[in-house]
Amino acid sequence: MNDNRLGTAVSPYLRQHADNPVDWREWGAEAFAEARERDVPVLVSIGYATCHWCHVMARESFSDPAVGALLRQDFVAVKVDREERPDVDASAMAAASAFTEQLGWPLTVFMTPDAQVFYAGTYYPPQPVGQHPSFRQVTAAVLDAWRDRRDEVDANASAVARAIRQGAEADAASAAAAGSAGAEPGLPSVDAVLRVVADLERAEDTTYGGFGGAPKFPNAPLLEFLHDAAADGHTAAGALLGRARTAIAQSELTDADGGVFRYATQRDWSVPHYERMLYDNAGLLAVADAGRARGIADFLRDTLRRADGAFVAAQDSESTIDGRRVEGEWYHLPLDARGDLDAPPLDDQVLTGWNGLAIRGLVLAGGRTGDDEMIELARGAADAVLAAHVRDGHVVVRSSSARGTSAAAPTLEDLGLLAEGLLELALVTGELRYALTARTIVQDALSGAVEVDPVLAAAGTATGEQPQTALRSGTAGLAGAATVLAALTGDDGLRAAATRSVADRARTGVERPLGHADALGLALGLQRPAREVVLVASDRTRPDVAAMERAVLGARRPGTVVAVLTPEQAAAWSAAGFELFAGRDGQDGVAYVCHDRVCDLPAHTPDELTAQLG
Repeated sequence: MNDNRLGTAVSPYLRQHADNPVDWREWGAEAFAEARERDVPVLVSIGYATCHWCHVMARESFSDPAVGALLRQDFVAVKVDREERPDVDASAMAAASAFTEQLGWPLTVFMTPDAQVFYAGTYYPPQPVGQHPSFRQVTAAVLDAWRDRRDEVDANASAVARAIRQGAEADAASAAAAGSAGAEPGLPSVDAVLRVVADLERAEDTTYGGFGGAPKFPNAPLLEFLHDAAADGHTAAGALLGRARTAIAQSELTDADGGVFRYATQRDWSVPHYERMLYDNAGLLAVADAGRARGIADFLRDTLRRADGAFVAAQDSESTIDGRRVEGEWYHLPLDARGDLDAPPLDDQVLTGWNGLAIRGLVLAGGRTGDDEMIELARGAADAVLAAHVRDGHVVVRSSSARGTSAAAPTLEDLGLLAEGLLELALVTGELRYALTARTIVQDALSGAVEVDPVLAAAGTATGEQPQTALRSGTAGLAGAATVLAALTGDDGLRAAATRSVADRARTGVERPLGHADALGLALGLQRPAREVVLVASDRTRPDVAAMERAVLGARRPGTVVAVLTPEQAAAWSAAGFELFAGRDGQDGVAYVCHDRVCDLPAHTPDELTAQLG
């Protein structure tokens, strides 16, 4: 009998496994209660819909009736989509690091009925390969330990859970200590942050570009730090950024349609891992030059955008050609030949946080390059997510698809990244409604509104976010949004909250920038003199106004907030409590350069504005 329960799941990854002979359950208290009642271990298999090696393990092991019978008899089997449940994935990754350094997906985790990990690994083949055991061998060893060495199993599980708790407590204590240290608590100094550029110069692959060896990732958070450091005046950072961008754009990692693959398996950027993730492409938009930004935006528009304007999560590495499921071959075809074949399928989840990242990337790229279509793509995504995932200003949904809304609670990633994206959109379009929603979301996040999964909470293993990430974290997004709101409202408590929330990530980033760079630009900005540059104009098509708008949007650097509004919009923002705009509705076609909200005389011409900007 097959009791597989995944056929009605919202997640496309779970639905991919609905026909397995494994009796999969979704993550939740019921699965662990069943394991407790039967006194069996829990197998938790974590992956995502566009993951090639997840597909391979599914074909080799989870589609095998004998494996299905084994798991049905001796385990409770749980499938987790890491995109739908990043909190579960982060906790499992933290535990898995005690057993293997080769972390990735599929992640194979064995838990007690109390949801504590006692063994973990990644992909296991159907037959042993060298020193790598087969999946059958691993399950046999796990069952042997479960039945005959239970004390050892329980001790391992308790030790891993204790280490996770101690790590979380140490982070909390460090943040609390930093929070009492003054106006800029716990941030690494500006000199320490900028010394990272020299570290990156030493880590640069001077032959093929980028950083590190194989596999080689585009690492959008690291490139954004270099972008911020270059804007802050660090010439070497700009040169490093330029070389890395060129290497990525000219390599096999960038497809002919402009989209960027997740990583290259070889040091020279060749043999990509062909899945294409929204978060990589959205993050790269924030730092791309005009031509490359346009290519990425085209990929988002033509491939990942739904009819309602929201962006789905990813495109698969595999497609079906001549009846065979193959990796990468569709991408090897010329663009004009691809239309004759079925494209690789999409992971059609709409994820709140990832859409926030895309909104931000499109706005930054569109403003920097003068590309209004990018702004409209950002607006479309924002409106779609606000309609489906936000209620009365509060984020209530993390993931949805054409099949409905996931029961997974929103995470800090969703709140922080959406708030940051909405604020960027509001400041370029002047539309107050986006800023009001962002302000509510930031208040929610700072007040601790993010739910903790009850299973992880009971086990004492909830970790929050992944410590190392290929995308901008919710913590960084929240800090960025809070910093902007502080500049707009005059609420210095928001700036202090931003500093406290991001200080620990920034200190880690100074020590290990290759995997922890997302807070470094914020650490610069929070220690630079605050500057606000505002253009108030009703006719943005006037040549002089258009020139001033380019200057305003080009004034971005760490510590600077830029805004473009009409006089009517400025009045509305001021009435809503954004005091930076108080009294800014009296003149039309003028720009203001402000330092910590104290403004110079209005600039009426591009030359006057340029002089004030220095």
